Amino acid sequence: MSRSSLFEVDAKRPLADRLRPAVLTAVVGQDHLLGPDGPIGRMVAINTLSSMILWGPPGTGKTTIARLLALATDLHFEAISAIQSGVADLRKVFESARRRQEAGSGTLLFCDEIHRFNRAQQDAFLPVVEDGAITLVGATTENPSFELNGALLSRCRVFVLRRLDEPALETLLSRAEEYMQQSLPLTPEARTAMVALASGDGRYLLNMAEQMFTVEASEPLNAVGMGRVLQRRVATHDKAGDAHYDLLSAFHKSLRGSSPDSALYYAARLIVGGEAPEALFRRLLCAASEDVGTADPNAMLQVIGAWDAFERVGWPEGKLFMAQAICYVATAPKSNACYTAFSAALDLAERTSELRPPLSALNAPTQMMKEMGYHKGYIYDHDQPNAYGANALFPEALAERGEPEFYKPNERGFEREILKRLAFWAKLKAQS
Repeated sequence: MSRSSLFEVDAKRPLADRLRPAVLTAVVGQDHLLGPDGPIGRMVAINTLSSMILWGPPGTGKTTIARLLALATDLHFEAISAIQSGVADLRKVFESARRRQEAGSGTLLFCDEIHRFNRAQQDAFLPVVEDGAITLVGATTENPSFELNGALLSRCRVFVLRRLDEPALETLLSRAEEYMQQSLPLTPEARTAMVALASGDGRYLLNMAEQMFTVEASEPLNAVGMGRVLQRRVATHDKAGDAHYDLLSAFHKSLRGSSPDSALYYAARLIVGGEAPEALFRRLLCAASEDVGTADPNAMLQVIGAWDAFERVGWPEGKLFMAQAICYVATAPKSNACYTAFSAALDLAERTSELRPPLSALNAPTQMMKEMGYHKGYIYDHDQPNAYGANALFPEALAERGEPEFYKPNERGFEREILKRLAFWAKLKAQS
């Protein structure tokens, strides 16, 4: 075949396939796994590969990593898809792997969408993984602990791949431009919008770039022009400008104002405009503390749990967790008692930083300190009937003027219960 014919054949392959890295060090966005200190990187360094499950969103490099692992460890590469294969196909692969094993060579079996195999089909992997006939690398976008049986999971290590961040996606675009020997016909703002549209999916980004390389434009396209080419409406906002902060402000005020509908709307505006989901979760977490606080302590747990789930699953399924957290915080009872209490404490602390705590509240690790009165008179709370010793804890100069009261919970939500506790302890203190 002539050189020109080879080029024509290559040109028919998708750009994402043509740009697959040839070595593990060229894989972007997964340094936590593949770097010298990463678990997979360390296995490759000692040429000892264990069976594993690669769990991550689409377009993060699962297939590429599997191919390169086989190359790096000198294993024969076999690939199957759980969508298209059954037990009969598995048996053929296993038989070939055993023959290779008898001949002194190993096999890396890459199983894409492994979670689509049923439990019985998953059991078929157990003996060949157990005796080392194959090194299994399974790929899944679903939570392995829900979709894979325990026996298979116990024989594999699970590694979580991250959605590609902006620097990683930019690296892919630069490689595409170098390969195509031309620049993308986009303004910087349109380029940023296209990266945002990819939402961490490298393959999707390169597919969009491949479309853009076919455009003949007299001048670079803006975000709207790019959207027309891609048949996507691109909503943008300037991440460094007023519109960005205006939307975030409206989002936060919607949460504070107990309006789940407007909170969802502004969250959607931010997301379709290319905002990183992490920015919304950070604002959610702040609202869960500043505006909900101890009126519903579960609000922070809900946000943290949703954020963690989002990081594990990615977009688009991750929108479920984001929506749940938004609705929970927006509809939770509201209190800024903790926020205002600490603000008042900080203000007083700045004006009274020279005051020492009472000696009774200080430990006395030496005999001299005991003789000086350290720890004298302190009552160990847990020895008291109500686990409350009514100890003097503020500096004496403050206590003489009446102990400050910073935290003033309201009657909403869980703070109603906290008010009862505070009143109970105040009564015990007065009695003492």
